[in-house]
Amino acid sequence: MLFDTHAHYDDAKLDGIRDELLAQMQENGIDFIVNAGVNIETGVNSRSLAETYPFVYYAAGIHPSDAPVIADRQGTVDSLKELLAHKKAVALGEIGLDYHYEPETSSVQKEWFDFQLSLAEELKLPVIVHDREAHGDCMDIVRAHPNVRGVFHSYSGSVEMAKELLRRGWLLSFTGVVTFKNAHRVAEVVTYVPLDRLMLETDCPYLTPHPHRGELNSSLYLHYIAEKIAEIKCIDYHEVCQTTTQNARTFFGI
Repeated sequence: MLFDTHAHYDDAKLDGIRDELLAQMQENGIDFIVNAGVNIETGVNSRSLAETYPFVYYAAGIHPSDAPVIADRQGTVDSLKELLAHKKAVALGEIGLDYHYEPETSSVQKEWFDFQLSLAEELKLPVIVHDREAHGDCMDIVRAHPNVRGVFHSYSGSVEMAKELLRRGWLLSFTGVVTFKNAHRVAEVVTYVPLDRLMLETDCPYLTPHPHRGELNSSLYLHYIAEKIAEIKCIDYHEVCQTTTQNARTFFGI
């Protein structure tokens, strides 16, 4: 029993093998997958996957890297609302801030992040947050929306930041990065975070866990993440699988 809370099966890297991969999921213990859109096009593709596969659900949102190139704001907002009205849309995301590649676009990124948190509150949906090298600004915007609940995906912040998010009722999710040899800070956070506030994800086809780094990632490798978390927390692997799956089902309302 495993729940991959963040995947990108619409990604072009999986063209030609997508259906073959997804056909293997349930026989390999992957009970649920949430496919995360990063713009309107990928949101539509995610919806199509969710309509095709009963165990796939989806999220739709405007990723910080996509926000600066939006030309038709109102049309984008209207399309986003339409995507989020679908019965298998379970979250608004992937949204947030990314200062790694284009820090000069921070103002428009923050505008869209703030707007989408307001939209999530209006629609009563949880959010999936992308935070890359933008911890301070992400937290400032989260603090401005105390009624929104969400998850920081592929969590990369500190224990202190995790403590505040947990106090606010948020969850943290972890990828294959937790299996990397140099992931000391991630392991420290995993040690601290209670199991009932933690979720698993692959972010596939990216962030492939050890021992398959260099290969395309998929939910079939999710068990490596669960095994590593069980090792770090000194608890039973099956407890990790069962509890994180229930956490995700509750969070997404599945």
